[in-house]
Amino acid sequence: MTEDPSPSPEPSYGSEASPAPETQHRRRPRYSGKYPRKFAEKYKEHDPARFQDTIAKVMASGKTPAGMHRPIMVAEVLEALAPAPGNLAADCTLGYGGHSTEILRRILPGGRLLGLDADPIELPKTEARLRAAGFGPEAFTAHRSNFAGLRNVLAAEGIDGVNLIFADLGVSSMQFDEPARGFSFKAEGPLDMRMNPGRGQPASALLRKLAPAQLAVMLEENSDEPHAAILAQALAGQDFATTTALTRAIRGALTRQSEDDREMSVRRVFQALRIAVNDEFSALETLLRSLPECLATGGRVAILTFHSGEDRRVKKAFEAGLRDGLYSEINREVIRPSPDERHANPRSSPAKLRWAIRA
Repeated sequence: MTEDPSPSPEPSYGSEASPAPETQHRRRPRYSGKYPRKFAEKYKEHDPARFQDTIAKVMASGKTPAGMHRPIMVAEVLEALAPAPGNLAADCTLGYGGHSTEILRRILPGGRLLGLDADPIELPKTEARLRAAGFGPEAFTAHRSNFAGLRNVLAAEGIDGVNLIFADLGVSSMQFDEPARGFSFKAEGPLDMRMNPGRGQPASALLRKLAPAQLAVMLEENSDEPHAAILAQALAGQDFATTTALTRAIRGALTRQSEDDREMSVRRVFQALRIAVNDEFSALETLLRSLPECLATGGRVAILTFHSGEDRRVKKAFEAGLRDGLYSEINREVIRPSPDERHANPRSSPAKLRWAIRA
């Protein structure tokens, strides 16, 4: 994927009457203490090549380094997909490229992987990362599209069907950890949540437009929120510019609940809004309908989900495909991360893996 670079703004050093010389030294922002809390200050974690010991310590503590993403259930995904040299594969959610890297290593020589991602901020970074790892255009191509566009991507490439399809439906750590994206309640940022900031409306705008009854339905359907009616009355039609403002309002509406209960409701409200803002369920259903025609005979698909709404849809689609003869085999029991992985990477805890084989 290529993009036309935008011209960099000219540096400003003050008033035109007293310009600073071009050779003026600019100090790098200081690292605020041994354990900085602001995302932008964690420059060591953004440069893993120079600070490998820092990255290793962060990962050993069970955390994900800032600006990175740890692929989940890699061994289980590879077992489900069984990649082999010469295979044609599609990663519908490229993200940081962790799963794609392992798939590429197994389908080469002779194989090729198409990587899809809707995020215009992270996609170029991941493409550059995979190029630096030695995967050229003959082995890997990047496409800016969400997973609902898989069929169109394959058609544009002149491909009838691929051998492997993978989709990780979780939000990447890079998106969660960057406050400016507005996905997380743990740091203040604009209440946005768009995977593609250039399209659609942010979560703040959606909340302003919703009536209480509409929001209650959304909270129930998107996150199984037990206090949907109470929260809908408190949040619908309100103007929350930041993630922290919304968090305070959620907690304030549930004063009779325990602290743990309020915390879970905050998580569920953010999840429900993110799903709605990005129309995630509709995109998933489009992908599930198109999977059989995107897979070659004997092709395999594996999908990682992270909450019940996603898992129900994947399970039902695979079961229906098996009944209709579209799939020859599916996994009957959901696959979960091992205890060791959940301990090493707590973000993997809610993950569920399902797979199917094209008849």
